[in-house]
Amino acid sequence: MPRIPLEDNFTDIIGKAQRGLQLTDDALAAKAGVSLDELKAVKGGEIRDHVLRLLAKALQLERNALLALARREWYPEQPLFPRGFAMFNTVHEDMTVNAYLVWDTKTGQAAAFDTGADAQPILDTIAAEKLRLRYIFLTHTHDDHVADLPKLASTGAEVWASELEPAPHPGARTFQENAHFHLGELSIKTLFTWGHSPGQTSFYITGLSWPLAIVGDSLFSGSMGGGIVSYDAQYRNNRTKLFKLPQDTVFACGHGPLTTLKQEKKHNPFFARSA
Repeated sequence: MPRIPLEDNFTDIIGKAQRGLQLTDDALAAKAGVSLDELKAVKGGEIRDHVLRLLAKALQLERNALLALARREWYPEQPLFPRGFAMFNTVHEDMTVNAYLVWDTKTGQAAAFDTGADAQPILDTIAAEKLRLRYIFLTHTHDDHVADLPKLASTGAEVWASELEPAPHPGARTFQENAHFHLGELSIKTLFTWGHSPGQTSFYITGLSWPLAIVGDSLFSGSMGGGIVSYDAQYRNNRTKLFKLPQDTVFACGHGPLTTLKQEKKHNPFFARSA
């Protein structure tokens, strides 16, 4: 797997926080105590440390984490899964999107999480590992995450999504929060981490080398999903659910690289201070 760039740069993070807090440029500049020209320069990609520190405070972001991302001083260390886990990064229009596969090595039962733009790599892995795909779980139903659902569902696997955001597929089933699924020794628990979409769901999985949370667009390494439905709800659900998981939990995000709870508590500008 090639090194996947972080989903958001520092200007993306500033923009998400500004939109979420519903601040105009005038209001943000006044709150931060910077000029409109300084704000424009930073939003245009200039790294001005003093301005970034002031903007971080006004936007409730952790300033050192924001500065480190702006300077490109940090990239998450990648956790290793010797077996039972695979990540797929496929191109969708002008971006890339992640999908995942987990399986129980004893029984060969597997579950896919989203499809990405092209499910063929997932199907190839299933064939190579001699697996049986039992479940297809959707973190949410935005096009980039379900683009190849018909092909993946043609395996006969059960398709599941949140009751708050049903899957666009005939015969798909819905789950409530805190539903439990099992694949041999693997346990999968649903967490409603909505805000980016109405039914955005994270899946907490135990039984692999590390505790794993497949979080879709709830959270990105160094950032979080845009609060399209509710910024406040997305932030709150991340903080009260994802950031309360065990310290060694790996986050498998909908875009960008893998990360860990421990790293995000230190390096994510949205959560470093409040975690």
